Amino acid sequence: MGEDDTAGSGDRSEGEKEKAPTSEDRDVEMVVSASEGPPREAAEPRKWKGAVIFLCFYGFMTSIKPGESFITPNLLSAEKNFTREQVTNEITPVLTYSYMVVLVPAFLLTDLLRYKPVLVIQGVSQVVIWLLLLLGTSLLEMQFMEFFYGITMACRVAYSSYIFSLVSPVLYQRVAGYSRSSLLLGVFTSSVLGQLCISFGDISFYTLSAVSLGFVSFGLTLSVCLPWPKRSLFFNRTWNQEQREAAEAAAKSELDQINPKESASSSAAPPCSASRWRDSVFVQMLLEVRNVARRPNLRLWSLWWVFNSTGYYLVLFYVHILWNKVYPVTENKNVYNGGVEAASTLLSALTSFIAGYVKIRWNVWSELVIGVITALQAGLLLLMGTTDNIWVCYMAYVLFRGFYQFLVPIATFQIASSLTKELCALVFGINTFLGTILKSIIILIFSDKRGLGLDVHSQFLVYFIYFSILTVVYLVCAAVVIIRHYRNQREGGAGGGGDKEQVASTELSPVVAESEAEPLSNGNSAKA
Repeated sequence: MGEDDTAGSGDRSEGEKEKAPTSEDRDVEMVVSASEGPPREAAEPRKWKGAVIFLCFYGFMTSIKPGESFITPNLLSAEKNFTREQVTNEITPVLTYSYMVVLVPAFLLTDLLRYKPVLVIQGVSQVVIWLLLLLGTSLLEMQFMEFFYGITMACRVAYSSYIFSLVSPVLYQRVAGYSRSSLLLGVFTSSVLGQLCISFGDISFYTLSAVSLGFVSFGLTLSVCLPWPKRSLFFNRTWNQEQREAAEAAAKSELDQINPKESASSSAAPPCSASRWRDSVFVQMLLEVRNVARRPNLRLWSLWWVFNSTGYYLVLFYVHILWNKVYPVTENKNVYNGGVEAASTLLSALTSFIAGYVKIRWNVWSELVIGVITALQAGLLLLMGTTDNIWVCYMAYVLFRGFYQFLVPIATFQIASSLTKELCALVFGINTFLGTILKSIIILIFSDKRGLGLDVHSQFLVYFIYFSILTVVYLVCAAVVIIRHYRNQREGGAGGGGDKEQVASTELSPVVAESEAEPLSNGNSAKA
């Protein structure tokens, strides 16, 4: 989600926009136009296309870890010989704590260092994870494995935002689809490959970990070969902007020789670094986040992102332990984790695709749709926590993931469609961080050995209660919104025009990359 290379020289006030260009402005434009040359995308189309293809290939290869679906069975097998209580209450909680601690530094370093170094760190962490799974035998080593797994998860933000630094804004939607598809295809391939190795290859978990180590080592090599972007979202705005500022300085130095008095008066009070920092886009957007919370639609979907994603990832972290308890296996070939993960990934991709074609009046029905889907997820969690049939448990998990992934693109659209790409990235980052804090609190209370230390079945009953509470809240809000809507519709029925305008403003439509930038609190634009 990088900045457009053709960005202007900066924000101007309304009064300045109405003035005719001065001779100084023309001098600056002449210097800039001479130094910039043709647009980068127009001059080098093959270069950015090649970079996007290489990055998608990198995303696909780094997603192939055949042993990932079998980490929990590996820890509980005779090869590692950890107890279910150790895995549930001492090893798995470290992942969430690590993710919470590393997430904010990873988000900032991704932009500050321009993506590539963070992707290399992710690759190194992947290698360490599988080395520890191969060679580690102690509880502390497995906790370190989960710590590095948290680093890997936090560094994923670098891949999701890297690709936008390679192309112009008009191509953002297309390349985002490419990058997400490559990841989903990689996860699907990884799960199928792992299941085939276990079921038909008759290989041990140790060998599967070695194969995974080979894939992640190749992914680390690819990350070193990635091109290093020249720009990023916040701290490295764009190389064209730097050239323009240099050109302005050069033009002003020439004008100073012609009008020394004017230049002396204009340079008498240069802006201090503190005021420049306060006027920066990043700080202004931090201030603008307060206004986002005041918009009902953005507030609803942001809260959904925080609370429902928390429950979703808690289920993902502990469902493999649940499967092992429901159906303890003595032979590796009877473990079907890879096949179930492949099926859930396929259904998730299908529901995400279907969500793009759903067109309803979201300002009226959002709470009801969220409430109904959350209720279905609560029922599936109750089924998973009480059934003794492993196949019922598998099916409930696949449907649970599918329901969540159906709402993800809708939430993404509802949040992103009315924000600039910079403010959108900041809002998603804050939502993710708040969700991670909530996950850590729940795990510390219910899962961690230092808290209640519940077994996995009891934890799933807690998740059922959690989703049930969310369901009640969503449905109550839905009833209030719907009643208010139809009451206003009856009162304004005589006018007839207001409802049509409301329908037009809430229909889903593609996000326009070059839409007008949203004004910040200080009157400037986020698209500096």
